Amino acid sequence: MLSRVAENIYWLARSVERAENTARVVSVNANLLLDLPKGIAPGWRPLIDITGSNDLFEEHFKDYGERQVVRFLLGDERHPGSIMSALAAARENCRTIRDIVPREAWEQINGLYLFAGDQLQKGTTKTGRHGYLRALITGCQTISGLLDGTMLHDEGYEFLRLGRYLERADMTTRIADVRSATLLPDAEELRPYDNIQWVSVLKSMTAYQMYRRSEQIRVQRTPVLRFIFQSPLFPRSVRYCCRHASLSLERLPRNEASLRFANRLSRSLDGADLERLTQGDLHAFVDDLQLGIGDLHAEIAGTWFPPPLVSADHD
Repeated sequence: MLSRVAENIYWLARSVERAENTARVVSVNANLLLDLPKGIAPGWRPLIDITGSNDLFEEHFKDYGERQVVRFLLGDERHPGSIMSALAAARENCRTIRDIVPREAWEQINGLYLFAGDQLQKGTTKTGRHGYLRALITGCQTISGLLDGTMLHDEGYEFLRLGRYLERADMTTRIADVRSATLLPDAEELRPYDNIQWVSVLKSMTAYQMYRRSEQIRVQRTPVLRFIFQSPLFPRSVRYCCRHASLSLERLPRNEASLRFANRLSRSLDGADLERLTQGDLHAFVDDLQLGIGDLHAEIAGTWFPPPLVSADHD
């Protein structure tokens, strides 16, 4: 497979997953603010913290108000992680490989991009946001299902899976880190709201129902962390994503170095005693995981993707 095609498929999958995840966290945050008493709600800054785009946001906005954050995450083309930017990237990557992916998938991606742009103004309003985000999430899931169900399961499909699972693992770690650290102040009188905090973490990943089915205990910190980091069965857990990334790597040539990085991530997850982690320890653990995910991405890019173009210097 040509390296450029592999790269396009990989980033197509990452971009669709990014758009879906961003839509999820915005939707859940809006609902969370309705569930918490006035005065202790976390506001909208944690969403920018999750995406790690604080510097870029602060270049263009003076405060982390609802209108500014929602606009930035949904439609700001200056932000490469916004939903519109992610869908534009998915559309462009798909356009260049239209002979590789099924026609129906291209039509769905193009249609979702056009819908997102046409309805963006409505989507940034409080009344129109829920329907807009729900349509985006459903559209992204439709694209993923079309690709899984109709694309040849050859080497190109393995790059699709790699992109999807690395993006998903990265977002899961970010949500867990930021939400668990900043959602509520650490005060005794706020303990009754811990349940709402961890329910919001699960709902950000559409994990609440599967958590209840799997764990069969009330929502609380340690079981939630165990479920979203270490579950071998939940498709959005970091462990599941790493395992399935490894399965895709095993089907590709020249995979030795990438498999070492993936296996290192899996060992780190399996060896973590999440019950004993303080908040500071959890943050350090997540930092290590994110560095590991970044290293795995760099190894994948260095092994299979074309080197970046370097323009010549002119005196």
